[in-house]
Amino acid sequence: MEFKNSTEGAVLRVLRNAPPSHYLLNIQSFSSLNNLNKFISDNFDAGGFEWKLCLYPNGDKENKGEGHISVYLELAEMSSLPIGWEINVIFNFFVFDQLQDKYVTIQDGRIRRFHSMSTEWGFSRFLDLETFRNPSNGYLIKDTCVFGAEVFLVKNTFKGEFLSKMEDPATHYHTWVVKNFTALTDKKCISESFGPYKWYVVLFPNGHNEGKGKNISIYLSYDRSFNAKLFVNFILRVKNQKTGPHIEKKVEDHMFCPTVEDWGFSEFMLLDTLKDPKQGYLVDDNCIIEAEVQLLGSVSLNKS
Repeated sequence: MEFKNSTEGAVLRVLRNAPPSHYLLNIQSFSSLNNLNKFISDNFDAGGFEWKLCLYPNGDKENKGEGHISVYLELAEMSSLPIGWEINVIFNFFVFDQLQDKYVTIQDGRIRRFHSMSTEWGFSRFLDLETFRNPSNGYLIKDTCVFGAEVFLVKNTFKGEFLSKMEDPATHYHTWVVKNFTALTDKKCISESFGPYKWYVVLFPNGHNEGKGKNISIYLSYDRSFNAKLFVNFILRVKNQKTGPHIEKKVEDHMFCPTVEDWGFSEFMLLDTLKDPKQGYLVDDNCIIEAEVQLLGSVSLNKS
């Protein structure tokens, strides 16, 4: 036997009296499935999740199941699960021996990890068809048979990241008029927020870190309570209020995240240039800072 999307493990067959605790599939006419590639059961609940039993009556040929019955466990309902979900289970499959009135349990005791890229696990060679169809073995008698499943939850983890890339990235704009600039102290100043992630501009009017005392420092930040990583292009700009060029700096393909400091420029522009009345950046003691933020994608962080 071999597991779908897995290497073969040591398989144990055990006879028991008790039926499977989670699901029984009673087939009254197995021959009616001969023309089916795959039979899918109704949903059943186990461990708080919805599952399906998938039966290949002629074998899952894509996974070397020729000449066998193939049986898989499939997670049926995933729309309500959070991003980054993971469900770890141990499962047992059953076939009923009608002559001994016992259930044959097929198991290997291995933990199987269900997630968004792997929603189906099972045996491609659950039981060879020759053995199954021989009535002396008790599995198929008068065209009737019974299969079953048990699913035991070991651990689920709802931690992870999901990158949502924008096909048509939105750009958010903000203009901040900083008044009475020369009266500002060394403390940082923060603009009003803008955009869905509450972006804001951080200004150090007398510089920060390497720019302290000689430059103004300008950074971009966002509201970290969103608990998201944001993949962006952005432009920060000090506008020329006369006829000269604006001073702007551009950042491409940057990832903001809750654990990282604001991103920008400690040496955005020289204070002497900003304060020179001939330059046109400071007019009536007011300067204008603009921000353009293009959101390329987002990564949602989820915690269990």
